[in-house]
Amino acid sequence: MPSASSTIGLSNAEALRRLQQHGPNELPGAKPRHLFAVVRDVMAEPMLLLLLAAASVYIVLGEASEAIVISASMLVVVVISIVQERRTERALVTLRELSSPRALVIRDGVEQRIAGRDVVPGDTVILREGDRVPADSDLFEATALSVDESILTGESLAVEKLPDGSLAERQVYSGSLVVSGYGRAVVSATGTTSQIGRIGKAIQTLQTEPTPLFAEVRRIVKWAAVVGIALCVAVATLYAVTRHDPLGGVLAGITLAMGLLPEEFPVVLTIFLAMGAWRLSRHDVLARRMPAIETIGAVTLLAVDKTGTLTENRMRVALIERDDVSCDLRRNEAVDDHAVDLLRTALAASEREAFDPMERAIHELADASIPDVAHELSEAELVREYDLTPQLLAVTHVWRHADSTQLQVNVKGAPETVFQLCRMSPAEQERRLARVGALASDGLRVLGVARGVHAFDQPLPESAHGFALDFVGLLCLADPIRSDVPQSLAECAAAGIRVVMITGDHPGTAVAIARQAGFASVARPITGAELEAMDEETLRAAVSDTNIYARMRPEHKLRLVQAFKANREVVAMTGDGVNDAPALKAAHVGVAMGNRGTDVAREAAAIVLLKDDFASLVRAVRSGRRIYDNLQHAMAFIVAVHVPIAGMGLLPVIFGWPLLLLPLHVLFLEFIIDPACSFVFEADEHDRAIMQRKPRAVDARLFSLRMMLRNVAMGLLILAIVLTVYALNLDTATPEQARATAFATLIAANLALIFINRAPQASLKQSLQSSNRIFWWIAIGALLLLAMTLYVPAVANRFQFAPPAAATLLTMTLVSVTAVLVCGRVLQRRVS
Repeated sequence: MPSASSTIGLSNAEALRRLQQHGPNELPGAKPRHLFAVVRDVMAEPMLLLLLAAASVYIVLGEASEAIVISASMLVVVVISIVQERRTERALVTLRELSSPRALVIRDGVEQRIAGRDVVPGDTVILREGDRVPADSDLFEATALSVDESILTGESLAVEKLPDGSLAERQVYSGSLVVSGYGRAVVSATGTTSQIGRIGKAIQTLQTEPTPLFAEVRRIVKWAAVVGIALCVAVATLYAVTRHDPLGGVLAGITLAMGLLPEEFPVVLTIFLAMGAWRLSRHDVLARRMPAIETIGAVTLLAVDKTGTLTENRMRVALIERDDVSCDLRRNEAVDDHAVDLLRTALAASEREAFDPMERAIHELADASIPDVAHELSEAELVREYDLTPQLLAVTHVWRHADSTQLQVNVKGAPETVFQLCRMSPAEQERRLARVGALASDGLRVLGVARGVHAFDQPLPESAHGFALDFVGLLCLADPIRSDVPQSLAECAAAGIRVVMITGDHPGTAVAIARQAGFASVARPITGAELEAMDEETLRAAVSDTNIYARMRPEHKLRLVQAFKANREVVAMTGDGVNDAPALKAAHVGVAMGNRGTDVAREAAAIVLLKDDFASLVRAVRSGRRIYDNLQHAMAFIVAVHVPIAGMGLLPVIFGWPLLLLPLHVLFLEFIIDPACSFVFEADEHDRAIMQRKPRAVDARLFSLRMMLRNVAMGLLILAIVLTVYALNLDTATPEQARATAFATLIAANLALIFINRAPQASLKQSLQSSNRIFWWIAIGALLLLAMTLYVPAVANRFQFAPPAAATLLTMTLVSVTAVLVCGRVLQRRVS
């Protein structure tokens, strides 16, 4: 018998003390990089190397002050890069902690699900089918418990565990998988002191995977680098030959290289995906794999469970029917003797420690109505349990009572299965199935209940078919629809997302629940038996317009996913059981339940819903669309902004003008570009109509030809404005004043470009009304710094600026901002 301490578990205060004493229950893994390593990697970036080269040229030219300014600016760039690195790392650490395997423990006498890393020696852990054992533990209670220890031994066969067996039989080890049954154990070793810790193996649940987006960005960066190197060499050579100034040519080439180099692409992509996953986690959605961030917003079909996803997973016994006499608990009718007798049998066919919601409902009603029966069962011996299987949808328990001369056999399960076990005539089965259908059409989940006896001296049959059983009656349960499901379904319909419901329930129950939930189409559902009889072509045709799937077993889900994918749907599939893992892996986005889901399902899934409800899944889709939209806006801005910078480094050399941009100028621009990409676009709220448009194609390219043409055109527009301003001012002012006016025009145009790229399809009024404080802080900071470069003599000298006429400066900047806002918006809408 378990001790009182193991039944109550540790107190939360004692658990915290032991956690501090023993440390987290985790194995050594990747640690955050030291500051020195971050700085080293940042300094190896091409942009910093180019700045270092520019500073070296200035030293050779004897212009030490310029070299000092560039060096100081490099320090600022390093600081910004470190801030970005730390921000991304914090997000990833948060995700790693959330994705830690969960453990069900007893603390202060209450079951609590906690992160596996918080399990401590002395904790009482509860083990159920599909769970990962969180730490080495000593078993003190078990029912048909089998564990897969292949991670330790390499042996694929499951090992039976017995609380009163040998040391090996009563010990369960960290990382092993509960294949079947139920058990409770006391933790003996955690972390590096566990068996798996001593032999040095680690389980990595979060792995960095190359994604299609990263591959696409890598191709763009390589292409830009090749073109950039060629142009830089050409510009440096042209400048040196035509102006007889080799070092000036080197500076011109470095400036052009800095303007062409799109080093922001991989940085922005990494930050967006990491921060996107972190933002999803704030909505109780854990993205375990980065590709899920790319895909979730493109989903065209959501395949969801009924129980716990569409419904509240709060099963209650609603009606008990025996001998055509009903006890309707929905009307607060008293549980009469007929109902008590059926409830007693159903309780005996349930687990002692109820985990399944239906069995919990039976226990709750029994505790309230017949409290003495639970005590009777605790004194009896469970001789044998025939588990529910795909071939036999019923549970059979055989009991030995001390005061009985025969074994008591108790059965509950799918009504049609129970009718067959009771060997009813076809006519009787048909009559009773009609009644089951009528009850199911009210949204009730119907169980058949039967019982029998078996002689002590007779061997037990191999299956429940070998017993002589008498039908007792029907037990009906109800699970209310979640209040937010109808609204979420309507949102999916508006977003062009099809929702299908997959359930093990009776077809009548499935249709009734679908109607209550607000499914647009509740035509005749496909059942598991019908699915098995279909070939692949027939199934593809059938699933194209069927939204309800009833009497489905977990293995049916895989065929459904494959059929949906064959119909070119982008599928998100929910699941919670061990057998759901193949379907979760096969779906484009596998979604596991965080509360009721097994560890195996969570490991197979790309996304975990920390709250097991449909609204969380819809929020994940909405967030996925927002993340991808904002990433597109940031990438579009990077493409557009590099065109005028590169053009202003190239064209003055070709036209024989004084250089318009120097390395320090490009560095100043980077102080606007980097925060804009990393912070402004990432923080933007989603478009109000984001769930009123069809899903994007899953193979849609981030850098499409249309996107490139549109943003190169916007960049050329800004380049034309700035070069015109520069050319006009060269005729009427000094080169330093012309350079200052053109540079101010470029800054103003870039801020306008950020503004319209944040919401390309919105009106200017809507863009002004959208809240993004980071944008306004960056805009104000950029304008203040610009004013310093223009009107503070020491700073202006470093930038080779002279203060321009106020009227000229104001006119040129207003014209450039207006042109970008008006012409840019036209370009965005015409080429979209």
